[in-house]
Amino acid sequence: MLNIDSIDVKILEVLQENARVSISELSKRVNLSLSAVSERLKKLEASGIILQYTTILNPEILNKHLTAIMMICLENPSQPEEFLKFVMNDPDILECDYIAGDYDYAIKVVTANPDDLAHIMDRIKGVSSIKRTQTIVVMRNHKKLHSISPAATK
Repeated sequence: MLNIDSIDVKILEVLQENARVSISELSKRVNLSLSAVSERLKKLEASGIILQYTTILNPEILNKHLTAIMMICLENPSQPEEFLKFVMNDPDILECDYIAGDYDYAIKVVTANPDDLAHIMDRIKGVSSIKRTQTIVVMRNHKKLHSISPAATK
């Protein structure tokens, strides 16, 4: 694991706010020269700490007002191939996590409305390897981060 110092943390925090920030602006915000910031940024990228730069879309503006978490129990958890193939090919499923407990997977679905959610649930329940599901509709989100905090890694 790469050790990161407080300047690296600040660079990462600025990038998390706006990944399109210029090197010049980043240099000003962390109080380092352009070359020093560029060198540190290359080190952070090469180390794998920075996985990617991305654009986060606003689901509300794109008519995606409903978020649901579906808990999935498979008939045979040691053979998830059919389920995982379905998950990877369905654009309404944003996340899929293998979990411990009464269920095998938790998936996050974002869609327009309850009718669209019902259609997605029907597609999911149509996967023959699924034994049972439980759906939890998110009423309001109070915190949403898209990455871990670099300050929390110390």
